[in-house]
Amino acid sequence: MDDFYRENILDHYKNPRNFGTLEHPDISYQDSNPLCGDEIRIDLKLEGDKVAAVRFSGHGCAISQASASMLTEMIEGKTLEEIKQIGKEDILENLGIPLGPVRLKCALLALKVLKAGVYGLKEWPEG
Repeated sequence: MDDFYRENILDHYKNPRNFGTLEHPDISYQDSNPLCGDEIRIDLKLEGDKVAAVRFSGHGCAISQASASMLTEMIEGKTLEEIKQIGKEDILENLGIPLGPVRLKCALLALKVLKAGVYGLKEWPEG
């Protein structure tokens, strides 16, 4: 079963979903993992409180980039409240392979960036 997850990670790394940036995003946040050089930016366009469009950009290891790609697929159409409920376990379940402490930071960088952007809102959008 690990082979399936490894292939899925490589597929998301080589063919990232929702890669790029959005013009005039409602939410945009970026951060990096200085230990390994991973860098991720996530842009969200909202309709009311739902994600209408999402893009990520950046560079880094296969785990960080695949995790970001998978996360963007996971949040399309979700409300900001639903996004706030996504946790570390959801990311690890999507990746499907055991990770050591160093790789864990890689895997969770996209979630950290997403949450910082969502919680960084000055006020909830009307909707």
